[in-house]
Amino acid sequence: MKNILIAIHHWVETLPDKLYPFMHEIEGKWVRGLRSYNKALEEGIEIHGPGKHTYRLLIYRGTWHLLGSILLMVSLTVIAQRFFGSEAALYVLMALAIAALMMQEFVLHPKRYGQTTRKGIFDI
Repeated sequence: MKNILIAIHHWVETLPDKLYPFMHEIEGKWVRGLRSYNKALEEGIEIHGPGKHTYRLLIYRGTWHLLGSILLMVSLTVIAQRFFGSEAALYVLMALAIAALMMQEFVLHPKRYGQTTRKGIFDI
């Protein structure tokens, strides 16, 4: 069961990489998706140094963070309303969801990816 949850998390986490819409030329061919995303990462490292991204990639990733956060908040709010039926439960759930997102950005991502505090603030 743990492996299935890890696989689902990995799929969701890499979905924006696979759907990267901008084109890059690699070996004479114009590509999109994961190969183009990886090329954009390489360009960011070449231009700005290790661990840095181009502005296009930063905005793209920020947009996906925003959409993912909104989707999480809305779905959890609907679930809470259905299960608990009171508005107090909605506020508690919203506070817990915000706390979980902040923990992800300021505790988990810095440990796992070496993410800076500035990037965490941008993502929030």
